Amino acid sequence: MTTNYALEIAGLMKSFDRPAVNGLDLQVYGGEFYALLGPNGAGKTTTLRMVAGLLQPDAGDISVFGTKLSHDPLEAKRKIAWVSDEPMIYDKLTPLEYLEFVSGLWGVDPVEAERRSLDLVEWLGLAPHAMERCGGFSKGMRQKVALAGALVHEPQLIILDEPLTGLDAGSARQVKDVLLSRVKRGTTIIMTTHILEVAERMAERIGVIADGRLVAEGTFAELRNRSGDENSTLEEVFLDIVEGNEERSDDAAVIGSLAA
Repeated sequence: MTTNYALEIAGLMKSFDRPAVNGLDLQVYGGEFYALLGPNGAGKTTTLRMVAGLLQPDAGDISVFGTKLSHDPLEAKRKIAWVSDEPMIYDKLTPLEYLEFVSGLWGVDPVEAERRSLDLVEWLGLAPHAMERCGGFSKGMRQKVALAGALVHEPQLIILDEPLTGLDAGSARQVKDVLLSRVKRGTTIIMTTHILEVAERMAERIGVIADGRLVAEGTFAELRNRSGDENSTLEEVFLDIVEGNEERSDDAAVIGSLAA
């Protein structure tokens, strides 16, 4: 695999009761904000969990900045931060204690870790609650703590699975501002979201996944041109792509049954 990509996926496969990811090929450039969209069950979260090293692929290759996950998982994981839609933090710790703990796991210098932690707590609007235990936080506040924990070791690639779930408008704005500031500094972000307006406004490129395969990719303008209507919203373009893929899948099933 080349080293020009932050993430390169080739022939990725994962099955449970049925194929969840089915021969997926995907490339994301360094310093890019990439949105991965798809209907429920399309394989988005399964794909990202494999990239983060939380699931073992059945087949295929994953490379993070040129490092194959299968060859050197520790080196690849050092470059990655993962934030799921369900915040995974320690309820008995305060935000600052949690960030100190995570920084220690990554071997961040304590002085630098404290500086980063205070900056993140301030940027994400957590400063008034910095010394409160996380167990009493709302889901939105917990999500911000989890995001701060993902950012504290300065990862090169941030993977976000529905990061705005449970956030009010003000909190969502804070999170989006922090993410965009990271992209400006050269960090790569891959995000799944069902809030298509967020993908339309934030992502430089958009990939649409269905049935475990990438069925469309490009800038919003490129995807809109594909639909033939320059005034289409991303929601309209997305539905057109997904419905078109379903029709092709149905046609293939009919042809397959006739051939049998």
